[in-house]
Amino acid sequence: MPGTDEILSLLNTKEPPELGPGPRPGVESESQLEGKLKAFFIAEEIPVAKQQLLRALVLLWHDHLDSAHTISQDIHNPDGSFVHAIMHRREPDYGNSKYWFHRVGKHPAFPSIASGVTTLFQSNAHRDLLKILVPDGQWDPFAFVDSCERAANDAPASEPLLREIQRIETQSLMKWIVPL
Repeated sequence: MPGTDEILSLLNTKEPPELGPGPRPGVESESQLEGKLKAFFIAEEIPVAKQQLLRALVLLWHDHLDSAHTISQDIHNPDGSFVHAIMHRREPDYGNSKYWFHRVGKHPAFPSIASGVTTLFQSNAHRDLLKILVPDGQWDPFAFVDSCERAANDAPASEPLLREIQRIETQSLMKWIVPL
């Protein structure tokens, strides 16, 4: 659908975000993103509450963690907590990320994440990590936080794969927020 492609195009960067705060080359400025988001919100008639979620998620993707944090901490529902949790994981503040994932509960985007991660691992040799992240076919965001922390501390070789998982997570959440 045109709207879905348009909003997902805001995640088209040369590479997915780092597991940490960034910044990385090739991201857009906040003002560039705000212009694109505003045009999308008007064209697709996106409700204000969803606009804030999408704004926070896109800013987070482009390494604008402070702005994403300010927006997400004022959204008092599981979707806002989800974005808030991702932001703290990237900060990195792993304990705080887990706190916010507890507030998320079982999010409706989790099955899509589990499916995307399972598909990713079909062409990947890290099947042991799949069992940790998607036990019994269910996405485990706490295990993902732990995996990101391990990558930061002593397993940097897994970072590219975890960054791809982060892409799946963000795209799945975005599609949940705006199922166009």
